[in-house]
Amino acid sequence: MLVIGQIGKPHGIRGEVLVTVRTDEPEARFVAGAVFATEVPRDRRVNTGPATAAAPDVAYQVPEKLTLESLRWHQGRVIAQFEGVHNRNVAEALRGVLLQVDSADVAPPDDPDEFNDHQLIGLSVVDLDGAELGTVDRIDHAPASDLIVLRKAAGGTALIPFVSSIVPTVDLAAGRVVVDLPEGLLDL
Repeated sequence: MLVIGQIGKPHGIRGEVLVTVRTDEPEARFVAGAVFATEVPRDRRVNTGPATAAAPDVAYQVPEKLTLESLRWHQGRVIAQFEGVHNRNVAEALRGVLLQVDSADVAPPDDPDEFNDHQLIGLSVVDLDGAELGTVDRIDHAPASDLIVLRKAAGGTALIPFVSSIVPTVDLAAGRVVVDLPEGLLDL
């Protein structure tokens, strides 16, 4: 599953919520009728807020899937209305929930030098001589550049800037990423 957004605070009293977009193709992903799998982050309680005014003692359960009923864009974020979420209490209960899509439904990029995160996770990372350094644990998206989070073969993790001078080759077919690391980068 790929995280493409995270629900933020409620917007108004009718159940709308702000959504922070976490995808390169927001116009393709956030359309009315889109269905998202949900994930409640570990650091957040699942049951919060009443489900309805008629049953105030019943805790709201975050559903496994949410369907986008309508949306509008505001300052780079989506203001979303999900089916079945029509009051501020239920909208507040969704705060922090991650919105996901199945990675099998995501087409590979047209550009041969562009990759989806899920294509890279688990690939072997080797240096120019072919020595195994570890595997790609995840990709972090930082303001300056994307970062490969390397799970080092010797234990621990390291961050590798995902730029062509440091990562000259990504070979999906061979299941490896070739890196040309500056001295000491893995020691940081």
